[in-house]
Amino acid sequence: MSSLGDVQSQSMHFAAPLPLASGATLADYTLAYETYGTLNAARSNAVLVCHALNASHHVAGTYAGQDKSEGWWDNLVGPGKPLDTSRFFVIGVNNPGSCFGSTGPTSPNPAAPGRSYGSDFPVVTVEDWVDAQARLVEALGIAKLAAVLGGSLGGMQALDWSLRYPERLRQCVAVATAPNLSAQNIAFNEVARRAIVTDPEFHGGHYAEHGVIPRRGLRVARMIGHITYLSDDAMEAKFGRDLQKAAFGYSTQEIEFQIEAYLRHQGDKFSEYFDANTYLLITRALDYFDPARAYGGSLTATFARARCRFELVSFTTDWRFAPARSREIVKALVDNKLDVSYAEINAPHGHDAFLLDDPRYHGVLRACFDRLASETRASASHDAHPHPAPLPQGSGLQSEV
Repeated sequence: MSSLGDVQSQSMHFAAPLPLASGATLADYTLAYETYGTLNAARSNAVLVCHALNASHHVAGTYAGQDKSEGWWDNLVGPGKPLDTSRFFVIGVNNPGSCFGSTGPTSPNPAAPGRSYGSDFPVVTVEDWVDAQARLVEALGIAKLAAVLGGSLGGMQALDWSLRYPERLRQCVAVATAPNLSAQNIAFNEVARRAIVTDPEFHGGHYAEHGVIPRRGLRVARMIGHITYLSDDAMEAKFGRDLQKAAFGYSTQEIEFQIEAYLRHQGDKFSEYFDANTYLLITRALDYFDPARAYGGSLTATFARARCRFELVSFTTDWRFAPARSREIVKALVDNKLDVSYAEINAPHGHDAFLLDDPRYHGVLRACFDRLASETRASASHDAHPHPAPLPQGSGLQSEV
């Protein structure tokens, strides 16, 4: 199976303010995105991919001249892969509040010329992201998506698409996700946030004005996250109790075990490219997501307005988004007599399994998209557009490469 090769990031500017769940608005903002494949004549083969916490719009392919620049789901998306770009027009979008090209905390603050938003960037939710994505999809001339796909936090966005825009997607594909976070998950997020905000270099979120970065806090936050993404079995198989050196050094501060070296490496790497305010925003969006809250906690009542088909996947050793959480969603969908398929994959990798090459998992998604491809072919003409559709006239939008 081949890769997409080199791809280009694009951006789209929106002049119309985006109302947010908090009551605030995001004015004059930009979304970074990438597209792969060709939009067919009927504009019926578009698949939106929603990213998780530390990912971006760079879903697949590589960047010219950059080593190790493969998209975060390159093993899944591309010619001949489960989400086959010879059959689908795939859209990856970076959410507002991120630090990879869309308007976020590192962007200029229009209310304070000469300053970035920093911690003044408004709090955003999954619902806000979905609304922003819907505007982008509409601007690309796509009235109905073939599917919305996401894993983890991306899966929450896919679920929310089925609720906020039930007539605008044919299929929801939600992998390793949950209808809301457990108290334990919220607790992990809070510990990570405390590590960041108590870093002396945080400066109330306006660290850029001081020319510093709260790296220590970011490192600890990432270490906490990595522990939760791996299963005990995966950690044992990869590291066990192997020492970094031949014998104990009898130190309370130096690295003794290989697992410690791994976590520190991941923390160091993360602190070099991720923004601290973005981390705070995205983990809080995770905490807030709870569509059943407006329905007295009833998922059955929540999904009564959904209309699309659903594919859910979970992994047996994922203790952060356990299979039981996916089964809650499946039950609600069955209660509403919706078309739903569910696969529970016996995999040892923990939460990270949704990013890895498991043939059973990829087989499930391939079958899902094969079926969808057959349906979209039936509704498409033989003449495919070589490029995304032009922006609607009078939209007030501008596309930039």
